[in-house]
Amino acid sequence: MTEYDKLVRDRIPEVVRENGETPVTHVADGDEYRRRLREKLCEEAGEFRESGDPEELADVLEVLDAIRDAEEFDAERVERLRAEKAEERGRFEDGVVLERVE
Repeated sequence: MTEYDKLVRDRIPEVVRENGETPVTHVADGDEYRRRLREKLCEEAGEFRESGDPEELADVLEVLDAIRDAEEFDAERVERLRAEKAEERGRFEDGVVLERVE
């Protein structure tokens, strides 16, 4: 038996059954679902940080989409906010590292 206690993709229980094992699951909703999505974002971002694998980046994007939907954030509004911040503070294209402020 292996303990996970984490949010997984919807078809993972099916995959587990196909491997001859029995998944024990519950459906998170409301506050628990939103909390677990945030945890999943950190997990997936960490995996991408370690590997640099585009498959892990795809997982990050999938979780971001789920968060946007769960929080009922308007996609156009989020994009507008992103663009405004980019205009005001720049993007992350130049690789600027702030070492300190004296």
